[in-house]
Amino acid sequence: MKDRIIAALKRVYDPEMPVNIYDLGLIYGLEADALGRVSVRMTLTAPNCPVAGSLPASVESAVRAVPGVTGVKLELTFDPPWTKASMSDAARLALGIEDLIPIARLRT
Repeated sequence: MKDRIIAALKRVYDPEMPVNIYDLGLIYGLEADALGRVSVRMTLTAPNCPVAGSLPASVESAVRAVPGVTGVKLELTFDPPWTKASMSDAARLALGIEDLIPIARLRT
């Protein structure tokens, strides 16, 4: 079930970035028990994020839509604060934030 939940989270996007919230590193924790109860611990890119009111609800809806999920507990936290280091390599590449192959390595 956890793989299906992750797949659902990968369909939720921060509207300001063309990368899903899972690859952005906004999901800090994900647990599902045998009864289908799911706990999600997440953050936002910043406490004053314009979608602070709607993104957690979108995450909860996406998780609830996964077959077998019977309940969702969502915790929003800012500890630790989100940084670009939380992003997957694919997300950093998609956003052009960081060169994944430093130029110094290309020269050697």
